[in-house]
Amino acid sequence: MREPPIGDVFGEMIRDAYAVRTGVGPRPLAGGRVPRPVIEVIERDDGLINGAPADHYLGEPDEWQPHDHRALRLCRGHVLDIGAGAGRTALELQRRGMAVTGLDTSRGAIEIARRRGLRDTVINTVDAYASASARYDTFLLLGNNLGLLEGPERAPVFLRALAQLANPGARIIAQGTDPYGTTDPVHVGYHRHNRERGRLGGQLRLRLRYRLLATEWFDYLNCSPAELEQVIAGTPWRLKSIDADDHPYYLAIMELAG
Repeated sequence: MREPPIGDVFGEMIRDAYAVRTGVGPRPLAGGRVPRPVIEVIERDDGLINGAPADHYLGEPDEWQPHDHRALRLCRGHVLDIGAGAGRTALELQRRGMAVTGLDTSRGAIEIARRRGLRDTVINTVDAYASASARYDTFLLLGNNLGLLEGPERAPVFLRALAQLANPGARIIAQGTDPYGTTDPVHVGYHRHNRERGRLGGQLRLRLRYRLLATEWFDYLNCSPAELEQVIAGTPWRLKSIDADDHPYYLAIMELAG
């Protein structure tokens, strides 16, 4: 079987999810009068396949998890929403009168965020955007986007880039997942295998699939709060607090040292 072509998986998926939710889209949906479900497929490097409806990326505040609401109450000043996607969080901050920029690498997702009314958007990686003149007081990594730290090797580079964009006293508000409460032997075995090859147990190797497209393989970090503290040691950021009221999901609040 041939390998799928590499493309903007997230953007294509978000365009279709938006069309299903609103009945308005840039192209007609397949499947006749009944829209087909829009499913995000996540493939792990041990062969595990998971799928989840993509509609939650467009969820309004009354559809959010409690930790999402708590995170927004911690925002201050100029906000950079990293991995903004279709603008789920950034649009709500904008409605509240806050200065917010949505950053994502997916052109298709940012197209939908703009269509939904998000005014300030950037299509770029964090590394490349670090040379911009903009400065921020709050960096958001919601929707499990703490995973964008990738792992102990990549996290310091990512966090130094954020420090370049930070005003004095800036904070990072990140939502992560502690992977170690499970008893599922598939996940427990994966954690063990990761440790045997010198990785953190929850340091995932993934690619996304949608219809005929795939992403490149990438690392995505699920870690415990204790592991997070170790990962960020030696970076310009310090772990201030953990909100674990929705275990295994948690909010990590990091502040710029000095």
